[in-house]
Amino acid sequence: MNILLMGLPGAGKGTQSEQIARDYEIVHISTGDIFRQAIKDETPLGLEAKAYTDRGDLVPDDVTNGLVRERLSQDDVKARGFMLDGYPRTKVQAEALEENLETLNTQIDAVILIDVDAEVLKGRLSGRIICRDCGATYHKIYNPPQEDGVCDNCGSHDFYQREDDKPERVAHRINLQMESIRPILDYYNQRGLLHKINGEQSIEEVYREIRTILEK
Repeated sequence: MNILLMGLPGAGKGTQSEQIARDYEIVHISTGDIFRQAIKDETPLGLEAKAYTDRGDLVPDDVTNGLVRERLSQDDVKARGFMLDGYPRTKVQAEALEENLETLNTQIDAVILIDVDAEVLKGRLSGRIICRDCGATYHKIYNPPQEDGVCDNCGSHDFYQREDDKPERVAHRINLQMESIRPILDYYNQRGLLHKINGEQSIEEVYREIRTILEK
C-alpha cells in the first residue's frame, strides 16, 4: 500500500502518521529524513542538496525528486509500501513522483488530506509557549501548565514564544502553504485519489476515518 498524507502545519499529520506506520507496518518517509540521511551518507545527491542548504537556498525540484526516487527504490519500501509525508510540495514534484513510480512499476493508492480550517490552525500553532528555564513545552489552550504561569516541571514563571509561533508569523506561513497545496490537491482529485478528512475531530475520530479509507 502506497499513500500520501497531506495537511497544513498543525493539522495533526505527525500524530496520525505514527499510528498508520505502526498499524499497517508501512515505511514512513519524510523529505526531511531523506535529506538528512543522504547528507550523512554523502551520496552525490546528498552532497548536492547540502551545498544548497549550506548557502541557505531552497533545494531545487530535480535534486529533491532524485532523492525521493532513490529512497522509493530501496528494498524496505518495495517489500512494505510507503507513506510519504511532506512531499510532493508542488505540482511539478507530483508529476515527477508519478513518473518515478511508473519506472518502479508501482503507484499511489490514496492521497489523504487532513483538512482543518485556517483559523483553527492559527489557534493551534500560535498557542505554544516554552519554559525558558527547562525547555518544557505547553499550549495555552490544549496543554496549559497545571497552575497558570508556573512550569509544571521546574516551577519557573519565565515563559517565551518562538518567533515562528507568533500569530502574525503563523498566519503568513499558513497562507503561503494554502496557496502552494491547492494545485497538488486538484492534481490528485482529478485522478480520483484524493480523500478529505475533517481534521477538527478528535485524534481518535480522525484515525478511524483514515482506517476506513485504508481498509478499502
